[in-house]
Amino acid sequence: MPEPDPKDSLEAATQATRSLQGLSTELTARVPQLLEAMRSVGTGLELHSTLDRICETAAELARARYAAIGVVDTKGKGLSDFLTYGVSEAVEAEIGHRPDGQRGLLGALIHDPAPVRLADLTADPRFAGFPAGHPPMRTFLGVPIRVQGEIFGNLYLAEKEGGGEFNDYDLHMVRVLATEAGIAIGNARLYEAARQRERWIDGSVAVTTALLSGGDADDALAVVAEQARHLAASAAGIVLLPTEEGGLEIVAVSADSPSASLGVIIGPESPVVAKLLAGEAVFMDDSATESRVISRLAHQFGPTMLLPLHSGGRVLGALATPRARGDRPFTETERTLATQFASQAALALMMAEAQRDRERLAVYEDRDRIARDLHDLVIQRLFATGMMLESAQRGSVVPEVQTGVGRAVDELDVTIQEIRTAIFALQQEPVEAPSGLRTRVLREINMAAVPLGFKPSHRFLGPVDSLVGELTGKNLIAALREALSNAFRHAEASLIDVVVDATVTLPDGRDAVRLSVADDGVGIPEGGRRSGLRNLARRAESLGGSSWFGPGLGEGGGGTTVVWEAPL
Repeated sequence: MPEPDPKDSLEAATQATRSLQGLSTELTARVPQLLEAMRSVGTGLELHSTLDRICETAAELARARYAAIGVVDTKGKGLSDFLTYGVSEAVEAEIGHRPDGQRGLLGALIHDPAPVRLADLTADPRFAGFPAGHPPMRTFLGVPIRVQGEIFGNLYLAEKEGGGEFNDYDLHMVRVLATEAGIAIGNARLYEAARQRERWIDGSVAVTTALLSGGDADDALAVVAEQARHLAASAAGIVLLPTEEGGLEIVAVSADSPSASLGVIIGPESPVVAKLLAGEAVFMDDSATESRVISRLAHQFGPTMLLPLHSGGRVLGALATPRARGDRPFTETERTLATQFASQAALALMMAEAQRDRERLAVYEDRDRIARDLHDLVIQRLFATGMMLESAQRGSVVPEVQTGVGRAVDELDVTIQEIRTAIFALQQEPVEAPSGLRTRVLREINMAAVPLGFKPSHRFLGPVDSLVGELTGKNLIAALREALSNAFRHAEASLIDVVVDATVTLPDGRDAVRLSVADDGVGIPEGGRRSGLRNLARRAESLGGSSWFGPGLGEGGGGTTVVWEAPL
């Protein structure tokens, strides 16, 4: 079916309006133009383009040189957005900051949303002056825009073409257009809200998939931070987990530039921490001026959402989505969607934790079985073999044979002791580990010896237990575990050497501890996966240190040496 000719539609509208009673000839003649303007305003669903179209259509309908829409903020005290028509980009750049609606005629229209028609706006007592670079304006027409009965903003027109004033017909037409604009804005808002919900749902699915994929826990938390930042249109996405002291530690950050906030701990004395750990969300219009936030990071940001990651009555951590200073505050819809996203992320975290617990239990059960087999089968057979060799040694009259058999028996005794050490490591629970750094390092080495098939060598330089603090020691152990895990999974090494040196001095003169894990494996291939190395670097940088890798212990520098250091 062919589309109707717009000219025919306008002519039909003109014929229809001639039968209307009570309308003046001028108003009747302009009704077709009004209908076309209403049709134009009602097309499209994207909010910002709808507002631009309203400005342009209103200017054409009232024959005004300039038009603007001021969007009232959620508190009804100022403008959250200001769109213009007829003002070039060069002029806008010269004017600088757009009006905030806090004073002057625009501010008065916010507090008293009623139509205003002025022959000379500069003569009005409410006029507060134009900023530098602003084009001259005299005639003025302002009409409020209501969406579902509530004030959305105001439509402003200035400088009637031909030098005349805006008349009653202009006012009537613009008021009708403003009513249609309210409907169009309401539809655009509904469409935008639906799109927002769809994006947040997709983000929740992505987070759940990442957390349950069985990958690295740090990578999964980074996905939570990245998705939250993207969905909230914030300057950063930050995930915090509880500390033993009752505070919150930043464990994942997503931002445009590298962040030094990773590893920062917000203490329990902060009122915000108490609320988050109690399961309450905290919303701030400007974190830089908030007295409730006790953190050196707060001054960098403006509007901020702090959301507890809680599920099933348990608070797992918190999610922060701060915007840059001066950005618009979060809307009620954004707050609701972000809160739902945080709850979904917390549920996914709990499910991932339960999944890891099941996997860990399966590993413990398998380790118990291996320990029993080593004890009941391997050690017994080695012991029996040793007794047979001792018997053969006694029965031999050749001194060389006696000596050789004696060495073999000694080697078997050493092997039996090493297997018993491995059995003890297999049966030891993580909670049994003593708090000393030296002992924790030895425990990690013994634990790694089982899958490696050999025990890495180790050295300690300096009083590591007394010099290395708890936070640095905790991160050093995590770095050691990551390095040993990489060596086992990727390096195919036959030799590993671990060095913990607490006598290091950084280039800036600070005392530091350095962890070196060297192997003779295959090295790091070009283009290979480096998520583990990134984790090491993030941990070091959060403490003011660094991490890198170099040649290993193999022939010609084969293999890899991973170095991790942090100030004491």
